[in-house]
Amino acid sequence: MLVVRPAKRDDLAGIARLASAQQVRVSTLPGTEQRLAEKIDHSRRSLAHEPDTRGRERYLFVLVDGADGQIRGVAGIDACAGNGQPFYNYRRDALIHASHELGVSRPVDVLYPSHGLTGHTLLCSFMIDHALRETDAFELLSRARLLFIARHRSAFANHMVVEIQGVQTDRGAVPFWDSLGRHFFNMDFATADQYSSELSKTFIAELMPPNPIYVTLLSAAAQEALGQPHSLARKTSELLQREGFRTGCFIDIFDGGPVLEARTDTLKTIVSSHYRQVRVSDVQGAAHYLVAAGEGARFRCILTPLGEGLDGQVRLPAEVESQLGCGPGEPVLVAPR
Repeated sequence: MLVVRPAKRDDLAGIARLASAQQVRVSTLPGTEQRLAEKIDHSRRSLAHEPDTRGRERYLFVLVDGADGQIRGVAGIDACAGNGQPFYNYRRDALIHASHELGVSRPVDVLYPSHGLTGHTLLCSFMIDHALRETDAFELLSRARLLFIARHRSAFANHMVVEIQGVQTDRGAVPFWDSLGRHFFNMDFATADQYSSELSKTFIAELMPPNPIYVTLLSAAAQEALGQPHSLARKTSELLQREGFRTGCFIDIFDGGPVLEARTDTLKTIVSSHYRQVRVSDVQGAAHYLVAAGEGARFRCILTPLGEGLDGQVRLPAEVESQLGCGPGEPVLVAPR
């Protein structure tokens, strides 16, 4: 049985192993174990409401195989994008170049440096064992974060964003970075991406030109990649769009990938979730639901068959109740698959 729970210090080696096996590095997960340990600790302190995390809470969750305890996935939430610093993206807009004398009027796409999404809640750090990408575990890991937000609603913003990884070639080249960012830094994309995960994107944004960037001046490959997801990120993007996220006018400042936006209280999982009390019982042929229990560090989420009783309670198998760590009569948050 697969369970989503907050990451603990003991998960460090498992997360590092999973990250090393990924075909594409997750930019919001640090590349060194020391930095990764700091990220896990920041999540632990955020869950404990320690004063130094106030206003910059960051949460990291793991997908754990109950059979062997192996870490099979990771996903994160930044309660406040930027974590006290500007959260940079490019805003895509158009300028009209016109000449009355020549009778010419032409719209030209332009990229404006922006930190207009600063303070929104950010879903980030998603990665999953490749063998589970086409299974229900993929949906469980992604949507469990939304049930965590629903259970702790006052801790999160009214708007949410997700940066989707942008286009890379089979050889690791990143057309958008190679056409734009590379000219201002003496480093390749992988190096810049590693710095951003260990520090923040602020140092990159501060060194990028503050002026608008004319899209027509970028390479043809960069223009084609603009706002497009990496092939391995399409499934993530599609799942989030089914939740209610939509592509806006912002793109990632590094790889030009799309930024999805949504109002928190309109997302499918949050809108459809409701509290029920638990009763232990055999469940046969019932529909599958996401079920979340516990607050803070005790949060657990499972995808399981669930029976609805006439008394407003839900029937869960004993082993599911045990994995959730909840007792009879305790309220759990339930969302349909």
